[in-house]
Amino acid sequence: MQRVTLTALSDLFSLPYDEVIDVRSPAEFAEDRVPGAVNLPSLSNEERARVGTVYVQESRFLARRMGAALVARNVASQLEGYLADKPTDYRPLVYCWRGGQRSGSVALILGQIGWRVGVLDGGWRSWRRLVQKALYEEPFPAPVMVLDGNTGTAKTAILHKVAARGGQVIDLEGLARHRGSLFGLVPGDAQPAQKGFESALAEAVARLDPSRPVLVEAESNRIGAIRLPPSLWQAMQTAPRIEIDAPIEARAQWLTTAYADITTAPDVLAARIAALGPFQSKATIAEWQALAEAGDFTPLAARLMAEHYDPRYARTKLRQGEAAAQVLRSERLDDAAQEALADQIAAILG
Repeated sequence: MQRVTLTALSDLFSLPYDEVIDVRSPAEFAEDRVPGAVNLPSLSNEERARVGTVYVQESRFLARRMGAALVARNVASQLEGYLADKPTDYRPLVYCWRGGQRSGSVALILGQIGWRVGVLDGGWRSWRRLVQKALYEEPFPAPVMVLDGNTGTAKTAILHKVAARGGQVIDLEGLARHRGSLFGLVPGDAQPAQKGFESALAEAVARLDPSRPVLVEAESNRIGAIRLPPSLWQAMQTAPRIEIDAPIEARAQWLTTAYADITTAPDVLAARIAALGPFQSKATIAEWQALAEAGDFTPLAARLMAEHYDPRYARTKLRQGEAAAQVLRSERLDDAAQEALADQIAAILG
């Protein structure tokens, strides 16, 4: 069994292991994990709580004996399941919360089989410290450019097209699983925990070429419930902006397509409109609801932008101060227009 120490986020990409195994409970794994890790819990959520109660209320010895028995059973199940077809030269890297008993116990069993097992020194906490250092303490490592424009200017779709052309981009809304407004959460989906978002962002940051600009979409400092960490937010506030300018008719048509998952869910759409009640008059909300009920989604999108989102967007911090470095005008936002805009942006990025 080899102890492995991460000194930088990028160390994760060059480790000589076939797979990273997180042996923490499913609840711990759901909140955050080392990117790419698979969850093979040494203890279930309930088992971990039970062992912890015994540890605090009865004795450490009893808790450890109980934990050892549970871990042995769970590892046996995994050896007959997920790990059953792993070859003789399989090399897993195992970690738990702080690189202690759970990962050590699992690694001992796997090592006795003959696999070359590594244990992450310091466990998940060591990874988390590197994430916090990168996102909260150090300056952002690459020059940032911001893709700006009013709601409905297809910024996310264009961002992906720039990436397909070799541009260096980070899709913040994709990482946050949210499209950045009250209408932004995809029905049936859920945002990651803050720590999980930060781990995914830290991985993306660690993969950047610091000599090239990175394009991100203009956001406030929150995407749904997710907060942008300070290193990136500070860089975005001072970054040059590329602004897409398109008429409201084109934007409304694009939004109707982009938000089809909501327009085809009447109850969800009605609830999202109702959530704008604190910002609009009852009469306005009633008119928007009537358009939704009638299926007049393009006129509804146009009114939402003109009466709510455009005025609010104009007041965001990224829209104040210096003018945009580049303004790209497009009369349409169909796929051909998006491709043309992506060509221009990729050329600006160089």
